[in-house]
Amino acid sequence: MGVVTALVRSSFLVNAVYAESGREHGITAQQGQLLCVLMVQPYGMRELGRMLGLAKSSLTGLVDRSVQRGLVRREPDPEDGRAVRVALTSTGDELADAFYLETCRRVEALSHGLGAPDRELLAALLGRLVRDNEVPVVFMESDENAPTAR
Repeated sequence: MGVVTALVRSSFLVNAVYAESGREHGITAQQGQLLCVLMVQPYGMRELGRMLGLAKSSLTGLVDRSVQRGLVRREPDPEDGRAVRVALTSTGDELADAFYLETCRRVEALSHGLGAPDRELLAALLGRLVRDNEVPVVFMESDENAPTAR
């Protein structure tokens, strides 16, 4: 299998994990992605749109639905009085933690057939690919602790 095919097909695996974890927690895969991004810190709408790869209207709908569920809140941006940031609520914070742990467990299981050296090599190569392409932090390292001031 070539690099292109392997990367595309592996993205489907990860997307399926988000969907499965989301179903288990009663949220959509996109809501799960939003929660994972916001675990790091609150973000403005423009930055969230870039990080999640969503158009303004799609992001607004996602945030609106998440606000209605009590998972996130809009708050004034302290640096720009015209803008808002999106932050986790206490309910969203708890759900984000549970969703994140379940997603990590499921993604980890995808590589269960690889030995430790192959897993390390895979992590190193994918990490390099992510860094070289300046992918934003949309998912924390599983051994990193989420910031306590959210």
